[in-house]
Amino acid sequence: MNLRILLLASALASSGASGLALADTSTAAPVPYHYGMPLHVKHVISMTEPSTQECKVVTAQMTFIDNLGKQEGISYQKLSHACSYQN
Repeated sequence: MNLRILLLASALASSGASGLALADTSTAAPVPYHYGMPLHVKHVISMTEPSTQECKVVTAQMTFIDNLGKQEGISYQKLSHACSYQN
């Protein structure tokens, strides 16, 4: 009975370790976006932009998982979030 529990625990531990080995968690510097650039976004991880009180153009960043399972990042220009509140 103890052998069965030991084998089950070792199987679960090794499968978890192999899953971590397959995951690509490297974070490279975001690539600047250009018009028409193919993104192939499968899952968005985060979208960030600098905080500002005035309406202006800022450089935002998006981190995502592409169709191949690789983590990618892009930077792009957009109007700040403060522009949503000004007339």
